[in-house]
Amino acid sequence: MLLRVAMGFSLLETLLLAGVLLAWADRVAGGRLLAAFLAAIGVWIAGNELPNWFGPEVETLALHLLATAPLTSAVFFHFCVVFCRAPVGRRWVVAGYALGGVAALASQILLPARFTDHPDIGRLALAEPAAVITSISWVLLGLAGVTVLIRSLLRARADGSTPARAQIAAVTASCLWGLVCIGGYAIALMQWPIYPFPLLALPLYPLMLVYGILRYGVFVANAWAGRALVWTLLLAGGAAVVGLMPLLLPFESRWLSGLAVAAGCLALNGPVRRFVQRLIYPGGEVSAQDLTAWREALQHSDGFAALSAKATELLSQRAGMRTAVLVETAEGADARLPGAAVLPRLTLRRTDAGWSPIWSGWEAAPPGQRHAAELFSTVLADAALHVEQAEQVAARERERQVQARLAELGALAATVAHDIRNPLNIIGMAVAMAPAETRQEVGVQVARIAHLASDLLDYAKPWKLMPQRVDLAATVRGIARREVDVRLSDAWPQSLWMDRVDPHRIEQALVNLIENARGAAPDGCTIDVDSDDSAVRLHVCDNGAGVPEDFRTRLFEPFASRSQGGTGLGLAIVARVAQAHQGRAMLTERPPWRTCFTMELPR
Repeated sequence: MLLRVAMGFSLLETLLLAGVLLAWADRVAGGRLLAAFLAAIGVWIAGNELPNWFGPEVETLALHLLATAPLTSAVFFHFCVVFCRAPVGRRWVVAGYALGGVAALASQILLPARFTDHPDIGRLALAEPAAVITSISWVLLGLAGVTVLIRSLLRARADGSTPARAQIAAVTASCLWGLVCIGGYAIALMQWPIYPFPLLALPLYPLMLVYGILRYGVFVANAWAGRALVWTLLLAGGAAVVGLMPLLLPFESRWLSGLAVAAGCLALNGPVRRFVQRLIYPGGEVSAQDLTAWREALQHSDGFAALSAKATELLSQRAGMRTAVLVETAEGADARLPGAAVLPRLTLRRTDAGWSPIWSGWEAAPPGQRHAAELFSTVLADAALHVEQAEQVAARERERQVQARLAELGALAATVAHDIRNPLNIIGMAVAMAPAETRQEVGVQVARIAHLASDLLDYAKPWKLMPQRVDLAATVRGIARREVDVRLSDAWPQSLWMDRVDPHRIEQALVNLIENARGAAPDGCTIDVDSDDSAVRLHVCDNGAGVPEDFRTRLFEPFASRSQGGTGLGLAIVARVAQAHQGRAMLTERPPWRTCFTMELPR
């Protein structure tokens, strides 16, 4: 009877845990494969127990269920490969499924087994000689999966990846436990004169397998495990008190026994909970050496992305599971991690009050681990402030160097422009009596040189914006009326007011973008707009030939030009206008247009 209860509980537990894994499959590598493996284990348990539950008339159905064992081993092998990220070729996985599928199909056709009576197990399935090939196939696939686990465990130990090593070790240990449990059937098949007691421990196998994985990926799994262990220990303590009462009292009293159990549970509740927390997730206490090590590891980060990556590594090691740390500036997140949306996450966000931590997915974390993470966030905030100050110093130095180069370029440009204009005037007068075609060609080239000198002076000289409150919609409509083949999209509102904008410079940038589009698309261009609470984006789009891939990285550099007669300063001036307004210029994708240049201006 006890064995029937254990096997029935194992079946129910296996199916429930398969459902839990499906719900959290995105947090576990190979989670869906593991759920499929657990479901297959449930089928195997049902195949062994159906004759004991419903009688000999279901033995044929039970044999068909047991014949799926080779395919179950193939799923296990595939899970081990995916879970361990083992360097095993796809062809080996396909070969494993082929072997398991052929063996399972052969077993379904031949049914090379029969049920017989056993004094302890009841109806026991015995393999016929024809089942040798089938048995060899699922044994080989199972050994292949265990080999992948052991090799990956050794590799993770060499790499020093603590959470990965612990997860693989937990899966390996649970598999060994499963083999010990299945040893109960071996005892029965060998007809040893002892009870097949290992089968009574089978309910622990799926629990160990799933919890050994989820404890490093889902905090709530540890919360459930902690509550279950606390209640188990308290119940054991209560049972011990009940057993000791006859030895301590000369008479029997249910009231005193109940009172003693209640008092014992209350007294043990705190110590037991603290013990369980240390057992499930050790390392909740943070020492001065820990804080110093964190500071030294984080202070060498040369940017917010590197800081996020290093902080993620340190916090994951401390928590014993994968976590995500994102450092966000006022402009947005500077680091994104694959799968971060489903991991316990610490987001350090820059606000007016400083760097503030935001917690997500840590609700079920044990108090000790949460306390350690909160102390870690204070060290991380100090490191983020250091990185921020270092980037500000670097930005000021870059700006100083840019201004120095622009000053030198401006002085040179002024000299060159002055020295060029006089020869240009002489050239113009010298060809006054030349044929019309010669005068026209010389005029075009003189105008080009003059335009280059003018753009060079404008780009190189120091700028001083004249910001004011401007209706960008009215400004753009005025440009569209003056320029040829310029259209406005339907997205434009009646008015679009912006504070602290220099209308002259914005108009200059838009005209440059229009001239750039006109050179690429004969049918003109369209000015589009979109905005939100943070920025307004002006788009000048055309259906020209597009921008070559090898030219995209140099678009906004000075003297980079695609057109034959261009100066190469138009887009550079657009970028400088956007930067002067604390915005940016960029090449964007906005179907159905082939090319769109966007100028983003912050609100």
